[in-house]
Amino acid sequence: MRPDIDAAAAKLSSAFGAKREIQQLPEVLWEGETVEMLATGVYGKGNGLVAMTNQRLVFLKHGIMSQQVEDFPYSRISSVQWSGGMLMGTLIVFASNNKAEIKQVPKDQGRILADALRARLADRAPSTAAVAMPQAAPAPAGGDIEPFSTSRPGWRSARVASGACLPRWTTR
Repeated sequence: MRPDIDAAAAKLSSAFGAKREIQQLPEVLWEGETVEMLATGVYGKGNGLVAMTNQRLVFLKHGIMSQQVEDFPYSRISSVQWSGGMLMGTLIVFASNNKAEIKQVPKDQGRILADALRARLADRAPSTAAVAMPQAAPAPAGGDIEPFSTSRPGWRSARVASGACLPRWTTR
């Protein structure tokens, strides 16, 4: 088994119903993809394994007669919801205008997984922080203030030694 899968599987509170999926997980992963977190749950018609990797969220169900793999690349996930009950909860993933509900996720694993997914989505979101404005050219050595005209009649700006432009009203 791979070290990243072993480490994530060791953190599971119970691997009941997911041992086959843990063994099959390396076959589902892309080259260079690493597992960060695992949880068990029910998606569609079967018990399976939810794997959070460095590239996507994967649900794997490996039954005797069939195998189901559903993946959600982070670029397609718009939001994540978690609703927990006494012992279990539901992880809801909104991706590509679809809603995927992974039910019967153990409460401790589900909450941690939902928080980690939200953090991942926040990291890839464009920053709403103020964009740095370009520095103004330094003031000429001859004086503290250099007046120059703007397109609005009656308004002029003054460039102070610090490079900041300050509007001021002038009469002509």
